[in-house]
Amino acid sequence: MKKKFALTPVALLIGSLTLFPASSYAALPTQVDGQSLPSLAPMLEQTTPAVVSISVEGTQEVQQSDPFRFFFGQRRGQEPQERPFRGLGSGVIIDADKGYIVTNNHVIDEADTILVNLTDGRQFKAKKIGTDAQSDIALLQIDGEDLTEIKIANSDDLRVGDFAVAIGSPFGLGQTVTSGIVSALGRSGLNIEQLEDFIQTDAAINSGNSGGALVNLRGELIGINTAILGPNGGNVGIGFAIPSTMMQNLVNQIIEYGEVRRGVLGVTGNSINPELAKAMDLETNQGGFVSQVAPDSAAEQAGLKAGDIIIEVNGRKIRNFNELRGKIGSIGAGNDVELTILRDGKRKTFDVTLKGTTEANIAAASMHPMLQGAQLSSSEDGEGVLVRNVIENSPAAAVGLQDGDVIAGVNRKPVSNLAEFRDLLEEIEGVVALNIVRGNTKLYLMMR
Repeated sequence: MKKKFALTPVALLIGSLTLFPASSYAALPTQVDGQSLPSLAPMLEQTTPAVVSISVEGTQEVQQSDPFRFFFGQRRGQEPQERPFRGLGSGVIIDADKGYIVTNNHVIDEADTILVNLTDGRQFKAKKIGTDAQSDIALLQIDGEDLTEIKIANSDDLRVGDFAVAIGSPFGLGQTVTSGIVSALGRSGLNIEQLEDFIQTDAAINSGNSGGALVNLRGELIGINTAILGPNGGNVGIGFAIPSTMMQNLVNQIIEYGEVRRGVLGVTGNSINPELAKAMDLETNQGGFVSQVAPDSAAEQAGLKAGDIIIEVNGRKIRNFNELRGKIGSIGAGNDVELTILRDGKRKTFDVTLKGTTEANIAAASMHPMLQGAQLSSSEDGEGVLVRNVIENSPAAAVGLQDGDVIAGVNRKPVSNLAEFRDLLEEIEGVVALNIVRGNTKLYLMMR
């Protein structure tokens, strides 16, 4: 459905004006006291050709009740149907020679056809190189000449109050530029994505801006516009962008491996708050408190211990545990990170080589956020999904899952294997009831 806009009748406004002869009009000054008026135009003329609009088409499987089955005495069921869909978004050219374009995963998810439109009117069919649903990043590629790429800034250097300019195609209107400032950094815990370390900005971001560029006054990319907090997709001055450094880390992995090979530190914990700081007699109110270090993990091998407080990653301050998770999660397996911690009131620095996440853990987290921290596999007897290696204090443990549990059903529908389990979770919105077999006991666990 197209968005309807209430347009102000300009003709009526003009009719109320008093008209003067043409010679009475004064041109706007180009200089004041010998100085040129400030303008973003020169920077935007160089930058906007690197920002593209993206249109997608595809089919989605939806569930629809069949009234005839109910009429003829059968149970009311859900008949899957495929329906076509169209969508609009934005993207940013990051490599002109190779035709690489970054956008949001949710812009191109399930799309069969992806078309990229440049500011000069050219249109290209794009190929999907790889995606990362947990951070909402996708990499596309087009085959075109004379493309313009954007320069990528180090978003770790941003400060609250820095000017920011958002470029994208809101509501399908065509390329639009808005400006504001960086309102906050390290925003997390918003439940927008599984990995969050957002830049918050008051530069107007609306529906259709997803995947577009957030740039500084030099025209350098500082973030990928991703989400807004506002009613009906409208801007209220609270928008969020994925930091450019986080994006670059993920894209480099996609280019090299065809997928994101996420690094794992191997700790669980909580964010430092005044209550915890008082209870533990801590000397800081910010950081990530380590409550447990997994055996044989990267953290244990580097020398981290339970009770440590992680306050910096690669020299950058960490405000809370979610921010720590977002930064570590965007760094690839096998890479080295420098962690600064507080232990017994003293600062210590550790060099840590991140390990990789098992495929089972990746699959579990991608199926539902509350399954993170558990390994899932089809049971050998074909009667459910086996749960193994549940990490303490993880989301899976919080749900109540334990090693050796068998998920036999979802919302009273039986499950035979991992593939069926994934399919059922994709159909369900809201509360998920897991039918668990634990030894000789049957119980239900709820995921929200």
